[in-house]
Amino acid sequence: MAVGRVVRPHGVRGEASVELLTDFPGRLGAGRELAARSPKGGVERVRIASARPHAARLLVRFEGYATTEAVERLRGFDLCALPGDEPARPEGFVFHHEAAGLLAVTPDGRPLGVVKDLVEVAGRPLLVLETPRGEREVPFSRPIVVAVDLAVRRVVLDPPAGLLD
Repeated sequence: MAVGRVVRPHGVRGEASVELLTDFPGRLGAGRELAARSPKGGVERVRIASARPHAARLLVRFEGYATTEAVERLRGFDLCALPGDEPARPEGFVFHHEAAGLLAVTPDGRPLGVVKDLVEVAGRPLLVLETPRGEREVPFSRPIVVAVDLAVRRVVLDPPAGLLD
């Protein structure tokens, strides 16, 4: 699971501007080891030496990448959590990758469609739902989302009138 993406080198001291792709920025903290996945498919391990906020991104220094030229080699790489390095799940939290494929039903069990994705638009989470009438976006918040049961791969929705029309 990608937690960040190297956008470009920053400055002349070997820092990288990294776009956050996680709700848990601590996953990109000093000392963390990640898999850096190339857009061409190659993977290598990197360790974060330091990280600090900068605008809407992080400035990250990787161990062994001390120059702008070295960091340039990582441009476009996804920074991925290693297997078994998942953060503790806050109560009621659903990871984006877990939402795809959930069956959406009404509180009385009537099928509404299948979740294609969980995206964020303007900082608000939306379920992308494939319905018989086409794709619909549904706010992923209460009171519309009544319950999520990952064990049975189901989300219970109580949409207001007209939302899925």
